[in-house]
Amino acid sequence: MEGGWRWRLCNFLVLCLFMVAYGITFPGDLKILNDFRKGLENSELLNWPENGDDPCGPPSWPHVFCSGDRVAQIQVQNMGLKGPLPQNFNQLSKLYNLGLQRNNFNGKLPTFSGLSELELLIWIRTCWLHGNQFTGTIPENIGNLSSLKELNLNGNHLVGLIPQTLADMELDKLDLGNNQLMGPIPKFKSEVTALLDFLGDLNYPSSLASEWSGNNPCEGRWLGLSCNPQSKVSVINLPRHKLNGTLSPALAKLDSLVDVRLPGNNITGKVPTNFTELKSLRLLDISGNNIEPPLPKFPDSLKVIAEGNPLLVGSGKPPKSPLSKSPPSPITHPDQNPSGAIQVDVQPQSSKRPKPVIIIAGIAVVGVVAFLLICLSIYYCKKRKNLLEAPASVVIHPRDPSDPENLYKIAVASNTTGSLSTKTRTTVSHNSGGTENSHMIEAGNLVISVQVLRKVTKNFAPENELGRGGFGTVYKGELEDGTQLAVKRMEGAVISSKALDEFEAEIAVLSKVRHRHLVSLLGYSIEGNERLLVYEYMSQGALSRHLFHWKSLNLKPLSWTRRLTIVLDVARAMEYLHNLARQTFIHRDLKSSNILLGDDFHAKVSDFGLVKLAPDGEKSIATKLAGTFGYLAPEYAVMGKITTKADVFSFGVVLMELLTGLMALDENRPEESRYLAEWFWRIKSSKEKLMAAIDPTLEVNEETFESISIITELAGHCTAREPSHRPDMGHAVNVLSLLVEKWKPVEDESDCLSGIDYNQPLPQMLKVWQEAESRGISYTSLADSKGSIPARPNGFAESFTSTDGR
Repeated sequence: MEGGWRWRLCNFLVLCLFMVAYGITFPGDLKILNDFRKGLENSELLNWPENGDDPCGPPSWPHVFCSGDRVAQIQVQNMGLKGPLPQNFNQLSKLYNLGLQRNNFNGKLPTFSGLSELELLIWIRTCWLHGNQFTGTIPENIGNLSSLKELNLNGNHLVGLIPQTLADMELDKLDLGNNQLMGPIPKFKSEVTALLDFLGDLNYPSSLASEWSGNNPCEGRWLGLSCNPQSKVSVINLPRHKLNGTLSPALAKLDSLVDVRLPGNNITGKVPTNFTELKSLRLLDISGNNIEPPLPKFPDSLKVIAEGNPLLVGSGKPPKSPLSKSPPSPITHPDQNPSGAIQVDVQPQSSKRPKPVIIIAGIAVVGVVAFLLICLSIYYCKKRKNLLEAPASVVIHPRDPSDPENLYKIAVASNTTGSLSTKTRTTVSHNSGGTENSHMIEAGNLVISVQVLRKVTKNFAPENELGRGGFGTVYKGELEDGTQLAVKRMEGAVISSKALDEFEAEIAVLSKVRHRHLVSLLGYSIEGNERLLVYEYMSQGALSRHLFHWKSLNLKPLSWTRRLTIVLDVARAMEYLHNLARQTFIHRDLKSSNILLGDDFHAKVSDFGLVKLAPDGEKSIATKLAGTFGYLAPEYAVMGKITTKADVFSFGVVLMELLTGLMALDENRPEESRYLAEWFWRIKSSKEKLMAAIDPTLEVNEETFESISIITELAGHCTAREPSHRPDMGHAVNVLSLLVEKWKPVEDESDCLSGIDYNQPLPQMLKVWQEAESRGISYTSLADSKGSIPARPNGFAESFTSTDGR
């Protein structure tokens, strides 16, 4: 008897191993699907095989999507199915997307009848059950669905109270309309309630109402808000957002507020007196509105900016904050003096005045020092002018030698170890208030002080804003000699640990890799709570602008040949990250808005805050879910395990965007085409449907349709369900290279540059360097080149190691 028990156990284990090896569907999932089918009055509409025993296939059952041997999605919307759902639906423990909407399902919702196993559905992210005839109540333990982001129960016959646990969930979308629910609406978190009251008094502006979603303002897309490490809202930054209405007293409930900036809007009424209760508030900017007097009597620790309010003229100025005061100083920094001249501050309360001799001597000393610095710089540059080896750094002086703050340093391809070094420098910046420490950390190319970045971006003026992202805001900057920069500024007076992680990751990755199709990090700066990244400026902006917003931005739509060139550039960048760098990097957030275009429309991949280093010898790594919905590979979204093939999937989605001109995810599209990858897979095999899906701005002839068909096939392979079925990026480069070279033969690179003239202006010097970088030219020695293969730039981390220079 005991031997028989062991025999049965052995058989069971062998069966389990067989199932794993051959991908046979998990028996529990198969039973649930069969129970589902048996309960329907018209199950033939599913088109499931009568004797099928493997929904995950191959081939898989229609409307069922699996991850390995587990059911991950069920999509049976708009099929007219009728009948109840089995109560064991909750046991599909790997299910993350359930679409049953617009059918005739009836009875109680599965697990919505009070069963205790609701928490088994820990993976589910979207649950669309609207447009049916479900009855019963919504259970309290729905809050255990920790991954749920979208819940739609509209148009059923649900009754009872709305559970309080719904308000505690971090949902992106919730729709309970057209039911028979009763009782009070659950209370949201106090911060959310206060922010919604603030929004209500501003008449719910559409730009914010569409962005502020969920029950946690420190996560998701809460535009204009930043949080401290304790996940409390600390900054409200909404300049020039066309806000109309009054300031809500509810803001006083946000006791962690440090910084409130609302300039350039149309806010009316008085500033609520209870704003004085915000003990942590240090800055209130209400300039350029229509605020009415009187202003509350704020403490001296708060700086109030109220200029540009016509009704406040003559009503008295708000009390000054110590932040705006400075102790007496005989010399005013030129940043505080528009003329740039050195001023002598004569204190009226003192009978002593500076003697003219002292003033003249001070000016003379400053002039002599500045002159010596200029002479040293000229001597240094002339000494190295004819050398082919690039120096470690070139010091460039500003046009105004009396301004020591505007000194900055440019380092061009500097070291000889094969990787870029990271150094930390500390400088002392002088202003009228004394001395403060300003840290500048060099990432190999450009080191520039925070004060200079403020100046070149006009103190981060809104008109210089290029775009916003999860990290912060990107501004355009221009140095006095014409060099253009892109400056990414981390949002928030108090910076979260997540933002710091992305800041450090961006620097760590771009300090190790260098490729002509990866955006160049020129440097970064840290000062107090300021965190700034400085990049080369990409004049044409993100690829997404030219695909989805070209009409509203008055841009010319991209031609098909230009799209091919762009996507080839991206493929080469990703091939480098995956295979050609010293280490394997996984980008994790490749998308059209992270692909930037230069003057010649050559593309560079950007935004490396989510990059992961793939450990040696491991096929995949487990990591917290990050990235952008619509581009996420299914195995990453479901299991949280990622390989380089997840980037390949994202690349395939970008190919689909180039083909169709449609966004990867668009809530405004019909449900069947909302997710581009899913919809494209359904239509790509039909020539007629494919022709109808092609971006109407493209001119399609026989030749271009042939290449479109090739790209369609490549996009399909890249977005295959199984990671092992996707090609690597080297294959994508080979496919795309053949297509691009039909229209654009390889350029002659024989006219190699002999060196850099360090006496020429900075813009020309950087342009020469970048042109050389794009051709793979080394500045160490032309003798290092072998044949027609360009030598690797000295200091570049194995940027070009393949025979085609990619």
